[in-house]
Amino acid sequence: MGVTKQYLRVEPTATFGLVASHRSSVVLLDRHGNQGRCAAVGACEHVIVWDLHTKDKVLTLTGDKHEVTVLARSPDHSHLAVGYMDGSVRVFELRAGTSVVTFHGHRSAVTALAYDHDGLRIASGAKDTDVIVWDIVSEAGLFRLKGHKGEITKVFFFKGKNILISSSKDTFVKFWDLDTQHCFRTLTGHRAEVYSFVVVNGGHRLITGSSDSELRIWDMTHRSETDEDLEGPELPTKHPRLTDESDEEDDESSQILQCESRGSVMRQGRDRVVCLATDQSERYLLCHGPGSFCEVFVLATEDELKKKLAKRRKKARLRSEAGVDCDPEQPSLTIEDEVRRVDRFKLSAKLRWVDAILMEPSRLKVVVLLNNNSMETVTVHVDVRTLEVQRSSVIHSSGHRSDVRTLAFSSDSATILSASAEQVKLWARSNLQCIRTLACDYALCSAFAPGDRNVVIGTKSGRLQVFDVDQGSMVGDIEAHSGALWSLCSSPDKRGIVTGSADNTVKFWNYELVSSPDDESGRKHLTLVHTRTLKMDEDVLCVKYSPDQRLLAVALLDNTVKVFFTDTLKFFLSLYGHKLPVLCMDISSDSTLIVTGSADRNVKIWGLDFGDCHRSLFAHDDSIMCLQFVPKTHLFYTGGKDRKVKQWDADNFENVITLQGHHGEVWALAVSPSGNFVVSTSHDRSIRLWEKSQEVLVLEEEREMEREKEYEESVAQGGEPVVAGETTTEVSLAGKKTIETVKAAERLIEAVEIYSEETRKEVEHAAQCKATGKELPPPAPHPLMVAHSATSPARFVLEIIKKIKSSELEEALLVLPFPTATELLSILEVLLNKGWETELTCRCLLFLLKIHHGQVTSTQVLLPVVDRLRTQATQRTDQLKDLVGFNLMGLQMLRLRMEERQEVKFFADATAKFREKKKKRKAILTITS
Repeated sequence: MGVTKQYLRVEPTATFGLVASHRSSVVLLDRHGNQGRCAAVGACEHVIVWDLHTKDKVLTLTGDKHEVTVLARSPDHSHLAVGYMDGSVRVFELRAGTSVVTFHGHRSAVTALAYDHDGLRIASGAKDTDVIVWDIVSEAGLFRLKGHKGEITKVFFFKGKNILISSSKDTFVKFWDLDTQHCFRTLTGHRAEVYSFVVVNGGHRLITGSSDSELRIWDMTHRSETDEDLEGPELPTKHPRLTDESDEEDDESSQILQCESRGSVMRQGRDRVVCLATDQSERYLLCHGPGSFCEVFVLATEDELKKKLAKRRKKARLRSEAGVDCDPEQPSLTIEDEVRRVDRFKLSAKLRWVDAILMEPSRLKVVVLLNNNSMETVTVHVDVRTLEVQRSSVIHSSGHRSDVRTLAFSSDSATILSASAEQVKLWARSNLQCIRTLACDYALCSAFAPGDRNVVIGTKSGRLQVFDVDQGSMVGDIEAHSGALWSLCSSPDKRGIVTGSADNTVKFWNYELVSSPDDESGRKHLTLVHTRTLKMDEDVLCVKYSPDQRLLAVALLDNTVKVFFTDTLKFFLSLYGHKLPVLCMDISSDSTLIVTGSADRNVKIWGLDFGDCHRSLFAHDDSIMCLQFVPKTHLFYTGGKDRKVKQWDADNFENVITLQGHHGEVWALAVSPSGNFVVSTSHDRSIRLWEKSQEVLVLEEEREMEREKEYEESVAQGGEPVVAGETTTEVSLAGKKTIETVKAAERLIEAVEIYSEETRKEVEHAAQCKATGKELPPPAPHPLMVAHSATSPARFVLEIIKKIKSSELEEALLVLPFPTATELLSILEVLLNKGWETELTCRCLLFLLKIHHGQVTSTQVLLPVVDRLRTQATQRTDQLKDLVGFNLMGLQMLRLRMEERQEVKFFADATAKFREKKKKRKAILTITS
């Protein structure tokens, strides 16, 4: 038996070069009492909290493996809800930076999140067209609302009303009554997708944005408010454009809320609305599309409307007194007076998301997330007709503005070079901080010059640019080729480089030190001198020296690789077999193997002695973009457009490990000269560092782990849970079957079986003691009961139920077969008798009776059990109610005594604010009538 070859595991170390993902949103947060001091953004699978003043990372909320799509802050700014691409929602506690609860319910990416005004519930919408309401306190899903036919774009909770608004790409805005869990109103006045909306004026006005240049205004009236409270005219009970429901349903829904179209306000932009946002006072409205402009609207106050109406009436009276012909009707206010467009301001790039906070009566602090991996903070002073914009800060130095297309390591593995379409950045590998930023053209390839004091960049325009790292400036700009310079390779003797271009040529260059005539100090700088040219028949996509500098490999557009002798440039070998062009290749350190990666998704391993193909491997699910050998080994890494980086063994032709983490196409990778580090970059703008650990990797175990992951993904792809007997299509269960819920159900089934076995042992033991008349020693308990420190079988089942996450409990109970569920009902009866965890026991009991109602009611044996459970559950819940009521009254008594002692009225400010808002609402409705 041969010796098994051992490999060392490669693990992710850090992610850098990323300010914010272009799929995420941005929210302003408070820090140490400073309003809007920080901003939270998604950065791939993590959430980064940036300090907008110091431009430093304050906190990083670590995610698992899925990309962040949307964020929402709690009303007290202490928690942050995060939606992910896999449909999960996680709630983080900002002070500790830890995850509080995770909800699994959506089948696709979460696109909308919102807290209610108490911070106790979250509504989430996703691409699967469903809206789910989650209870944060009980850590469980309440229900799933169905009705939309397109992606959900925004959700919003009414303040003081148990009503939820949702908008979707199906052109509808729906109003949901959360008490009855049904849609009671649908707005159909839009002709295209509804991308965003805001609710202002104390919940009495709705502003929606669609794919046209109009902002539509709607007036909302809650029917629970009497005419005496509103002091306004009675609104019509029905509007023909607002709903597509039946007449009977509309008459019923008119008792809850009325919604009337007031018109529309035109925007300057002609493209679709991406985001609508207001400040906390609902005074200013920000609107932007996919472009680089952000428009500002002012929502008029009660005093402004009164003054404007009085002025118009005075002008009309003066005109009538002067005998000038005028309109016989009394002047009134228009919708443009109430929602007034001021102006727009331009940002440095296209906008992704915006959030604002009011710092002073006319000064807005606006944080803008841009599409180019940067974030900008703007202070906007709003005047009567104009805007004064001051750019406070820009966070961009931590990343590139465009995709990184080339990476390189320095000779000591201490510095990482990354280059994109506009700049070159040098990173210290130890702390991953950017130590130098250099402006360049569109970079396609790069290399460190000998000594690591200079870097060479090959550009899309065919130029070679040489930079001095110490000076931080360009010291050479050479027009090397007439086409794109796709590849360059340093010579093993460190004397020069070779370049390959789309102009069908391969050129050889030597390093030289020359003096600059402009430099008075006489300091020499590095430059490149052209020595030889090799003409080819096709575009050159990649060039590579063999480490012994005997051979030169050239990859051409005709899918072949030509190998030449370096000294004479004579043809040696032709490697053909790929069906699409070879995009990358590398030669092993011993100059015996050459590996080529192609757009046909295959990797081919060739021998350099005779040009024979040792093996062809189907490596990736898409084009292979980069490839490099580990020095002094036959291991090599590949990166492809399938978002994966893989390590291969060229001797055994095996995939050693797959490195997953990127959320976009992998463009480039580099292996350190020591072989201990790998750096890769992707279309998601992130740069990831991987490090070789000392943990031994066993291929069989790795394959088993991959099979388990595939099984978990197949389980997660299951459909929605189906409850027998339910026929409604508008509401359903909120949860989703995952591998965690399946494992929890298996543990619960095992616990029920152990309960039955242990109970049978106790009965047999009691019978033996009665038959013999002696006190026999009790049987040994089950090992799992000992592990959970359970004193009885019922206590053991309760411990297992308590260990199931609250958000996964209903899904775990739903998986149980009916015989197990009936046994669990008898166990719950025992728990209620003993008074253990009454609230949790009643929750399990009610859910089991709900999903198995038909079978339970038709089984005569279970009817006495259910009757006893009803009595016991009522008694135990009444005891809990009495206990809670007693505690509540005690707290109220303590509050009254403290008020008498300190002569201070608690919560007086909140009552005064509520009354003031009510008065403003009355006045505005009176003016608009």
